[in-house]
Amino acid sequence: MITKEMKISEILDLNESHCKLLESFGLNCCGCPGAASETLEEAAKGHGIDLQALLSVLNDRSAT
Repeated sequence: MITKEMKISEILDLNESHCKLLESFGLNCCGCPGAASETLEEAAKGHGIDLQALLSVLNDRSAT
């Protein structure tokens, strides 16, 4: 399960397809040096993205 406390890099390590999903939400985290230190919550807040919607989609994708 992906949580808001996870670092972006941890999420990308789980599944490479999460990169495209994050990009679809406006998070261009793939290859960004901040991905190793920024949590999903921090990234969503910093980019004005609905965290709950993002978590829902990420976890739905992870379940399949």
